[in-house]
Amino acid sequence: MVRYSLLFFTVFVSFVFTTARAETWVLPPEDIDIFGQMRTTQAGRADTLLDIARMYDIGQTEIVLANPDVDRWMPEDGSTVILPSRHIFPQADRKGLVLNLPEMRLYYFPQSKKGEKPVVMTFPIGIGRMDWETPLGLSKIIEKKKDPTWVPPESIKKHRIANGEPPLPNVVPPGPDNPLGRHAMRLSIGSGSYLIHGTIKPYGVGMRVSSGCIRMYPEDIEHLFDKIPLGTQVNIVNQPIKLGWLLDQLYIELHPPLEEDEGKYADYQQSVFDVINDFLANKNSQKRLSSDFEIDHEVLQQAIREKKGIPVLISRL
Repeated sequence: MVRYSLLFFTVFVSFVFTTARAETWVLPPEDIDIFGQMRTTQAGRADTLLDIARMYDIGQTEIVLANPDVDRWMPEDGSTVILPSRHIFPQADRKGLVLNLPEMRLYYFPQSKKGEKPVVMTFPIGIGRMDWETPLGLSKIIEKKKDPTWVPPESIKKHRIANGEPPLPNVVPPGPDNPLGRHAMRLSIGSGSYLIHGTIKPYGVGMRVSSGCIRMYPEDIEHLFDKIPLGTQVNIVNQPIKLGWLLDQLYIELHPPLEEDEGKYADYQQSVFDVINDFLANKNSQKRLSSDFEIDHEVLQQAIREKKGIPVLISRL
């Protein structure tokens, strides 16, 4: 037990609060798949869950899923709010930017300088609606603009008119009415039509509200903007079911699938079993499996029912 306690302290407490909002964590070794630390806070009389989410750099859907018994708009004064700030890495190279759409979260792995420990940063994001999906796949940052001008695509202008909304101008200059906020980074995917940008509607972060672009809290993208060089790799993945090792202990993190994937995950429990079987069959997992390794199926079933987006230990100690 001492071995686990010491590692837990080293990996999960070795972080630096760069501000009250942005967190930078020491990147654990490749054979450890979890980082961060679960925390709680108390709701104040005037707080909503959305206020608390932004204060602690959490998306709207994330904090609601983690607190199903707390009223989103009027939490009881002094009620305990879980802050889901512990994460399993997506199954992807820990390089550049990795965006996992179902959890609506971005992971940034900056290139470490000589003599510095590698770190990871993570931030909530808003993504495209079901009819304006954010594309999957590898791309890179090809342009960065501060105080960008927005040229609304014809498809968005026609969509607004069809819905009876006021027409958009041909050009929206920088300023408080620009939906891109003050910072925008263009991706090479989709002929350069997709951006990672700020927003003038921050409560949409952590929701499916955009026309395919990736939205961030204004303070988050401001924090990242100068750190991300042109050419940085961006990997957008779709992983509602994540598994990870902490030494020989297996954890699972479950999120509701995207609406357009509900058919694929119609039998969510079977999908989870399939992902677990594939994960355990991987040669890296084979090295971790002891002769007495066993899944705690009662805990697993509860995790499947709740889908709280929080890492849960599913192997027996």
